[in-house]
Amino acid sequence: MATLAWDKKTWRGKKVQQVPVYQDENALKAVESKLDTFPPLVFAGEVRRLKRRLAKVSAGQAFLLQGGDCAESFAEFNARNIRDTFRVLLQMAIVMTFSGGVPVVKVGRIAGQFAKPRSSDIETQGDVTLPSYRGDMVNGMDFSDAARLPDPARMVDVYHQSASTLNLLRAFATGGYADLHRLHRWVLDFVDDSPQAEKYSELSARITQCLQFMEACGLTSETIPQLRETEFYTSHEALLLQYEEGLTRNDSTTGDWYDCSAHMLWIGNRTRNPDEAHVEFLRGVKNPIGIKVGPGMPTDDLKKLLATLNPENEAGRITLISRMGAGNVEKNLPDLVRAVESEGAKVVWSCDPMHGNTIKSDNGYKTRPVDRILTEIEEFFAVHAAEGTYAGGIHVEMTGQDVTECLGGSHNITEEDLSSRYHTHCDPRLNANQALEVAFLIADSLKKQREKWSDK
Repeated sequence: MATLAWDKKTWRGKKVQQVPVYQDENALKAVESKLDTFPPLVFAGEVRRLKRRLAKVSAGQAFLLQGGDCAESFAEFNARNIRDTFRVLLQMAIVMTFSGGVPVVKVGRIAGQFAKPRSSDIETQGDVTLPSYRGDMVNGMDFSDAARLPDPARMVDVYHQSASTLNLLRAFATGGYADLHRLHRWVLDFVDDSPQAEKYSELSARITQCLQFMEACGLTSETIPQLRETEFYTSHEALLLQYEEGLTRNDSTTGDWYDCSAHMLWIGNRTRNPDEAHVEFLRGVKNPIGIKVGPGMPTDDLKKLLATLNPENEAGRITLISRMGAGNVEKNLPDLVRAVESEGAKVVWSCDPMHGNTIKSDNGYKTRPVDRILTEIEEFFAVHAAEGTYAGGIHVEMTGQDVTECLGGSHNITEEDLSSRYHTHCDPRLNANQALEVAFLIADSLKKQREKWSDK
């Protein structure tokens, strides 16, 4: 079957969801023209390298850790928040790498995650109805006419904040902050402070012994660059297509098109229709693409998406992000896994244990119980073990800040605690301690999976 012609504007001829209506069309066009002239935020060679890393994940030779803010904001933009989120992701990666015995591919939800899908275009408070808050890329969070008016100039602000964030991330990744010995000392600090210290101490002690053995052999940060540097990639939901189009560039070395707003992009439940604009746009760019896979997804739709977005069945191109909710994984995931296997499709299977486990507390806060998050992760690994497929990743909303947004964890955040440090602009996030608890608890599943896959 011949492939339909594509350019970065063909999405405009399709039905589009989750894109705001701008009142000033001339202002929108001016912003789009400006974005076309801006330098790329990421480079085609970096994107190709990530795709090679994800191809290893799809083959059972690596593991994907994808995490970061639910929605970045202008108000909370500072070096400390970027540093702390980066640090926790790297700490999680150490624990997973040691247990899994495979490299961990680190992808942040950062430097572009400013737009959020909404279930309704409008929000009503009392007798006042206004447009819904769609993330700082679109409008403001305050419930007022001025704040909620979609403003295309915000896309330019997003670009500049993302560029600053990427500059800092690259410095952290290559400038010594990611040194393995320093990160492990931070892990040990977490273990010492955790109520479950005894549970985590054995693994942390084994990591310490390995590092000491390496040092005795002369393998130090001074002699091995890989011990003081790391690869780190960025991702966000490709929601506001005017922004994505504006940062899409033709690679002079290959002639291929890349969306240079991020290394990896994904589409969600509300934008994954194979016949609509978001899929049309993403089918033409060469970035790795994530697809959120929920409990109501028909297997035929998934097969059509795979055929549309990855007709050449390229390894590393597609990551399927399962988000079923605790208690629903065994019922809904196996048929989708079998459908993918029947097509011979090369994909990464990753688990998003956050979005299917959102509840409202008795005191009105949107929250997520940590025990349900952990249950979904365990169910995800169990299904793949039963199907003989590879559980290849985890996708979490988290922050390096000491927030109180998710219930439970070893420090037992209660409903009464939520109001003390509830800072999210959208969905509740794991704090640093809860994220590391998740990493330690994933460790056992990775070890069992490694033992199984080492025989293949």
